[in-house]
Amino acid sequence: MYAFLLFGYVAFPDDDKELDLPKDSPDRFLNRPIHQRLVVVSAGVMANIVCAFVFVLMTAFLWGHMPSGKYNVFVNQIVAAKDQSVWNSGLQTGDRIVKINGSNIDTAYGLLTYAQLSKKNDGKVDASLVEDRYVALKKLNPAYQKSEIIPEGVVVRLPEKKLEAPMKIDDVTLKGYQKYQDSQLNLSELQKKLRSDLSDKNFVEADGTYTLEDLSFALSDSVRPLFITIERNGQNINLDPIYPNEQGQIGIQLSADEILIPTKNIKTAVCTSVKYLYDQTYMLLYGLHQIVTGKIPLKDLHGIIAITKVGGDIIDNNGFFSGLLLIAIISLDLAIVNFLPIPALDGGHVLFLIIEKLRGKPLEEELIDKIGTAGFLFLILLMVYVIFNDIFALITKQI
Repeated sequence: MYAFLLFGYVAFPDDDKELDLPKDSPDRFLNRPIHQRLVVVSAGVMANIVCAFVFVLMTAFLWGHMPSGKYNVFVNQIVAAKDQSVWNSGLQTGDRIVKINGSNIDTAYGLLTYAQLSKKNDGKVDASLVEDRYVALKKLNPAYQKSEIIPEGVVVRLPEKKLEAPMKIDDVTLKGYQKYQDSQLNLSELQKKLRSDLSDKNFVEADGTYTLEDLSFALSDSVRPLFITIERNGQNINLDPIYPNEQGQIGIQLSADEILIPTKNIKTAVCTSVKYLYDQTYMLLYGLHQIVTGKIPLKDLHGIIAITKVGGDIIDNNGFFSGLLLIAIISLDLAIVNFLPIPALDGGHVLFLIIEKLRGKPLEEELIDKIGTAGFLFLILLMVYVIFNDIFALITKQI
């Protein structure tokens, strides 16, 4: 039975209860030195890593290129309404987007992220701008305190509106490794309504429901400018600011050409493959850290169903070699997950061996069985949860 190796099944003499071996026999796995047992329980993880490297190296040799993860992002077409700011910015079809607000743009995702987070009337404001608008309001209307309800019928003078400051997004967020975390203040429903009522006004007649503070919030929520640098005919050009609309759109269609790294000889193929696996390992570990720390919600955790769907789409859109690289990433991901210190995984066995080394003796077999059962149940529950996420994402067309 064991000769078929179904599902990577491995058996030790200790597992056979009917085997006639002395308790102190060196042939029993538990009687082998700790370093030897550590090598055995880590073999599956190492096999996954080797498998990943083989697939990546195969891709580098057969394809002659490797993806860099970076793209040249071009303006394919301007489709904005004629009254939108993009038409006055100097942007032209065929321009390559180089930077936004000082950040290098090497994926279409980076541009879309900037546009979405800078959209008009998003209901969020910086505390510094709110304070600035309050000071301006107070100078024009000194009779009222910050949190004092302004009586109905009183005419309030409004200062000139200010745009919100340009947003600066870190490279990790622009690559999609984490969600953007901000420290902005949220507008209340009253303040959002007030924001709409104050549009292009120099005065407002109070209705007896709001304060100077509410007015300062309402005046602070506008739009963040995008300062875009483009490349045209080999020269970098700084455009006039572009302002996204309320949907976070600036009205352009993009095209993105991936930058490929040539791998024409053994040295470049090996070096590029190692670099690719290093980058992917960092990304996977970073993503795992984000999940554990709660920065990525568990609802975004997906498994085999999502992988099959996304993998099929990748092969259809990008070709066979992208499929090979996906297999390598899956193998690498399996290595990382399997090495987590969770009972029932290889990492759990490593943890028990480390405890044994520190204690000078192994844990009681009954305790190990109980911990292993708990770990196995946790994995089953996690698998059910992940499958539910996958099915829900498919039904709602999130993937």
